[in-house]
Amino acid sequence: MLRIVRLADLGEHPREAMAGARWLILTADEVRTSTTLLMFTELDDILVAVDHRGLTPEPGLWQRAVHFIMIDGTSVEAETFRRTSGITKVVAGSDDEITKHLW
Repeated sequence: MLRIVRLADLGEHPREAMAGARWLILTADEVRTSTTLLMFTELDDILVAVDHRGLTPEPGLWQRAVHFIMIDGTSVEAETFRRTSGITKVVAGSDDEITKHLW
């Protein structure tokens, strides 16, 4: 079973709370304030998923640390975003819970 953690649940010591997790899930708003934490996910072999529905993703270094993102739009827009962002998997236009798409 995959251990999945959300930023909101990590508490005062996020790196310790993430230990052993397979995935860290962030919201679009949390991405902006999580640059340092994203560095640790790379060091600790934790994959990052972002639920960016409701806001348009703005390009940035954060995309290099993300493995999966959910965005608004169509499958064509998802493919375009995947190619330009470098994010491994992009899903658009889905109402599913983000955890249904994690591997």
